This record gives sequence, C-alpha cells and structure tokens, in this order.
Amino acid sequence: MNNACLVFEEVVFRYPDTRGPALQGLSATIPKGSRTAVLGHNGSGKSTLFLHAVGILRPQQGVVWKDGARISYASKDLASLRRSVGLVFQDPEQQLILNTPLEDVSFGLRGSGMAEPKIKLRCREVLERLNLTELGDKPIHQLSLGQKKRTALAGVMAMEPELILLDEPTAYLDPVSETLLLDALEDIHTRNGTTLVMATHDMNLAYRWADWIIVLDQGICKASGRPEDLFASRDMIQSIGLGLPLLADVWQSLPPELISGQKAPRTADEFKVALSALLTSIERRGNTVTRF
Repeated sequence: MNNACLVFEEVVFRYPDTRGPALQGLSATIPKGSRTAVLGHNGSGKSTLFLHAVGILRPQQGVVWKDGARISYASKDLASLRRSVGLVFQDPEQQLILNTPLEDVSFGLRGSGMAEPKIKLRCREVLERLNLTELGDKPIHQLSLGQKKRTALAGVMAMEPELILLDEPTAYLDPVSETLLLDALEDIHTRNGTTLVMATHDMNLAYRWADWIIVLDQGICKASGRPEDLFASRDMIQSIGLGLPLLADVWQSLPPELISGQKAPRTADEFKVALSALLTSIERRGNTVTRF
C-alpha cells in the first residue's frame, strides 16, 4: 500500500432500485504517479469507482484508502480529499458553470481563499499550458467540444491536485483536439508527477498511453497490470467482450519464434522500430519469413 495512490478493498455499492450492485467486492490498486486506464463496458463500474474516489459515494461494504489512510467522510476531511483529487466529467457542460474559461478556471481558486494576484498568475499559467490563452475571455457556449473539455481540465489543474480522474476525456473529439488534450495531460504528469486515471473505451489509446491498466466487468476487477502483460492475455480480454488494441493484435499475429523474448511495441513508432529490427535479424541469419 506504500506505493499506492488509491486502494479499493472489497468495495460493494448498490444504487437504489437496481437489480444488482454497481460494485460487488471490488478490489483494485492505482499506483502513485501512474497513468492508469480503467477499461470496461458501460455499467461495469468505472464511473461509480470515480465517485467513490472523490467521496461523493461511500462504500456500503469495504474500504477505500487514499495514500495509505482510510478515507474519512467527515465534512472537513472530504473537503481536503476533494482538494487533492480532481474529477473531470465526460460531458464538460456538467462542469463549466461560468461565462468564460478565465472566469471558470478562477472560480475554484477564489473559493480556496487564494490571493487575487496569485489567482491571476495561476490562471494565466494553466490557460497557457492548455493552449487556451486566446480563448480566455470567449463565451463558453461558443467553444468547440475539445475546447470545453480542455477548459474543464484547466479548472481542475488550477487546483493542483495530486490525482486527476478523467471520465472518457477523448470521447467525440477530433484527432487534433485529442492530441492537444493528451499533450496537456502528459505535461501535467511530467512536470508535477500527478497521478492520472482515465476511464475509456478506446483500447488503442489505453494501450499506448497507460502504464497501468484496470479491467472492470460487472462491478469487479477482472484483471490489472502493465499494458503489454495484460493484453498478452488475449483470451481473458475477449472473454469479457473487449477487443485487443490493433498493435497488440498485429504483434501477437507474428510468428512466435520471431517475437519470443521481445518487448511488445505500444506505439506506431515503436512498432516500426521493432519490425525493422526483426527483419534485419532475419536477413542476417539468411532466413526467410514463411508466414505472418
């Protein structure tokens, strides 16, 4: 538990008037400083996990631990928890409450009692890091979906939490907007060592982005581990109706004698390098590739 940011221990939670529990004995660990992807179908428990992480929901059975300490649900302790854990909703319209990005980003800071000069400096830095400077005074209703998502992220970033939870952050984004958002997350992670947790249906994104993956199914953790190890278990992934990432699928389709002992590539560039090395090795041995 020493290197864990969050630990869910046998957590059970049932919403009113539902047949089964949303979480049924969920046990999972989110490593500190990681980029963790949470995978699973709709209804698998991803959003419910997030709501427990910020103390909006409370386990009916089991325990949630934050940095080695059991989460307390006293008002003062919850306020402290929510300063250290930021949640970015899938729909930014649920999160943006003021008229412009600048006003919205400064809202939480003013609520924390921060001095006005420091608020202005923090807002300027955050908007710049998310490529929103020129949009700071633009009405939020005139922003694109990608700009709204980055504004919602900016509001969370401004509070400088230790952990940021993102619910389907790239859903419905065009490639350019997705790249801008992911670049911003990489900047946060690299500069501050912030733990990032992303719920997503995008297997390709999870494979190339995350360094730890949690797979949920019907409210339990079916598997967790490093992407290259977890997606090597084709049968487990497919047994719960999830598809393999394209690069993992292609890599595993190569002859086993070629890739045995080789680290599975997780990005297109890594795949090109790995494939080039394999072909060079084959040529040096004077062998031919008989099947793919």
